[in-house]
Amino acid sequence: MSNSSASSNLIIAQKAVKQLRLEASIRRIMVSQAASELSRFCLQNASKDPLLVGVPSSDNPFRPPKSCSLF
Repeated sequence: MSNSSASSNLIIAQKAVKQLRLEASIRRIMVSQAASELSRFCLQNASKDPLLVGVPSSDNPFRPPKSCSLF
């Protein structure tokens, strides 16, 4: 193994250790707690969700254009 590949492997290993330490320091919560908080958030904001309540036609930029007819 050459000196440059050994130093390259060392740098890669150091980066991996740094990333693992960072991930280990992240505060974690129980899945049940996260699910409960997510459910509560969704229920609190359901009245503002355009996928649930729809978009008023006056505010909808994707509404079909009005046709114009001449008599």
